[in-house]
Amino acid sequence: MQTMTINKASMALLLCVATAAAASSGDSVLLRASKSGKELDETTKKVKSMETSKKNVYGRDLQMCSTEGMALTGFTRDGRCVEEQDDVGSHHICIDLASIASTGKNFCDVTEQPDWCEDKMACSDDSEEKCPVQNWCVCQWAFAAYIEKAGGCDAIQEINCEATNIEALIAYKKKKKGGDHNIANALKCLKERCKLDADVDYAIAR
Repeated sequence: MQTMTINKASMALLLCVATAAAASSGDSVLLRASKSGKELDETTKKVKSMETSKKNVYGRDLQMCSTEGMALTGFTRDGRCVEEQDDVGSHHICIDLASIASTGKNFCDVTEQPDWCEDKMACSDDSEEKCPVQNWCVCQWAFAAYIEKAGGCDAIQEINCEATNIEALIAYKKKKKGGDHNIANALKCLKERCKLDADVDYAIAR
C-alpha cells in the first residue's frame, strides 16, 4: 500500500513537471502537433463559453487566478484554473507562488521540480511581454503531495480560494473514499485554508 501511494504522487509530480517545462520554454500546453490553428481557436472559444459555468470552492463564479502584471496561467492559458478532458493533471488549485511558506521554500523547491516558479512567462494582460509567475494553477494531485512533502497544511504557500476550482474538492472527496491519506489531508487543508464549513459537503455532493 505504501508503494502505491508513492507511485501516484510521483506520477502527479511528473505531469506537473512536463506541463511547467512546456510553458517555460515558451510553448503553450495546448500547442500539440495533432492540433491545427483552427482547432486551437475552437478550443479557446469553447473554454470562453464555459467560463461562466465554472465555480470556485465557494460555489460562486470562478475568478481569474493570474491577473494584470502576472504570467498567464491555466491549462488552457486563459488565466483560470479550468481544464479540458486531456488535462490529466487537473490544474484546479490556484497558489500564490510569491507568498512565503513557513519553510521558506516554494512549490517547485518542495516538489523537487525545475524552478519554473521563479521564471517569467507571457503576461496575462500582454502576451508580448514577460511577467513573473505569481498566482498559478497547479495539479490537484501534485498539490496533495506538496502538502505531505512540505510538512503539513500550515507549511505551504497561500491558496487563492476564489480562483480554485470546486472540481478539486469534488475529486478529493471521491478519492478520499479509497483511503488515500494524502488526498484526505489535501481535502482537509483546502477546507481549512479557504474557511469552508460543513455546508461544502452538501455543495459538492454529486
